Amino acid sequence: MGKLSATAVKAATRPGRLGDGDGLFLLVQPGGTKSWVCRVQKNGNRRDFGLGSASKISLAQARERARQIRTWMEMGLDPLFERRKAQGVPTFKEATAKVLTAHRKTWRNEKHEAQWLQTLKAYAFPHIGDVRVSEITGPMIRNALAEIWLTKPETARRVRQRIGTVLDWAYASGYRESEAPMRAITKGLPKQPKKDGHFAAMPYSKVPRFVLKLRERESFSRLALEFAIFTAARSGEVRGANWDEIDLEEKLWTIPKERMKAHREHVVPLSPRAIRIVERCVELRISDCPLIFPGMRGNQPMSDMTLTKLIKEMKEPYTAHGFRSAFRDWVSEETEYQGEIAEAALAHVVKDKTEAAYRRGNLLEKRRSLMTDWAKFIGS
Repeated sequence: MGKLSATAVKAATRPGRLGDGDGLFLLVQPGGTKSWVCRVQKNGNRRDFGLGSASKISLAQARERARQIRTWMEMGLDPLFERRKAQGVPTFKEATAKVLTAHRKTWRNEKHEAQWLQTLKAYAFPHIGDVRVSEITGPMIRNALAEIWLTKPETARRVRQRIGTVLDWAYASGYRESEAPMRAITKGLPKQPKKDGHFAAMPYSKVPRFVLKLRERESFSRLALEFAIFTAARSGEVRGANWDEIDLEEKLWTIPKERMKAHREHVVPLSPRAIRIVERCVELRISDCPLIFPGMRGNQPMSDMTLTKLIKEMKEPYTAHGFRSAFRDWVSEETEYQGEIAEAALAHVVKDKTEAAYRRGNLLEKRRSLMTDWAKFIGS
């Protein structure tokens, strides 16, 4: 027989914990709200499980729920997982929707979410979309990946990672008894063909001549590509650059964190040539357009293929992003600048925490000197 009564539960007002016995407690908060908690202990581990509000769950119901939890523990079952099962385990599709909702605030744009969902719709949902996450096995995941593992290796790796993210959420939420064996699944698939993951980069020795030829053109795409080369910036950062980010007096370009890959503000010191490019854009500026390098539609950025198309038209087998590699190679082979200065100029994230602690400054003046020397090498 428990120590509490329905009358005592209703009358309890003093903040604290009232025990009913067998690990069942009534918690009274300072504000007067009351809730039930079941405390269980096994093998030296103690866990508390919330049973609900005392305004909705009666004493008798709380005792029954606590009894069920103790039974699960004695049987070696996880009460959290068992309760989730009783409430209804979601299918992989339903779990994906919950994960997308949870991650939505952390993504910089809707395009990434759309791509994330599209790959799962195309390659995961036909196999495991309607299967409850608690029932998804390693072989099921392997079979879904096997169809595209060799024919679409990069897409297959993304699908694998996204399936793993959904199932990690399911495990953390108590819908699965174990994590998905993603590492074992990968080992069970054939070895993918090797592919150079680097962007095609122009040798830095050819950059000056290329830029000289590039200047024969007069367009926003030409100015954008040249600006990207002189700042060693990513093409997306350049295509989205707007006038509010430029400080001509201080010769600085401040890219807000929302537009950076690492989601961290980046300040770029502008060389004399980069400043002249901006000044030329001032002369060509479209009225009321916030973009420095507008696309064909005026107030819209140029597409991500515009610079690549320009390079192809010049009959060069390289990518816009590859000029960042050319810059990095030039720093290493032709200058005495330390690698950390080049990495800071490229806005690369320092992975080693100890090293990062010594690089809290943005090395702005050293980077200003570096970018000026890079401009001199190219030819201003």
